[in-house]
Amino acid sequence: MPNDAKELADRALQAEKIAKNPEKYMVCLCCESIVISKVVICPNCHGYRFDLDHQSIVSQARFLGTREQNSVLASDLE
Repeated sequence: MPNDAKELADRALQAEKIAKNPEKYMVCLCCESIVISKVVICPNCHGYRFDLDHQSIVSQARFLGTREQNSVLASDLE
C-alpha cells in the first residue's frame, strides 16, 4: 500500500474511533481540528472555543477521515 493510501486509511480508522466516542472529543471552532475534550487550548492553533455537539464531532471526524491532512502541526515544525 503506498504511503499516502496508508495515511488515509489510518485517518479513516481514527475518524471512526472518534465517531464511536464523540463525548471524548470536541471540534476547535478556530481551525476545525478535533481535539480531546480535556484540553483548554487547541494544541494546533491555540484557539479556546470549541463545539461540543456530538453530531458536529461525528460529522467533522468523518469529513476529516476522507481527505489527506493539510494542516501544519507542532510536530511538523520540529
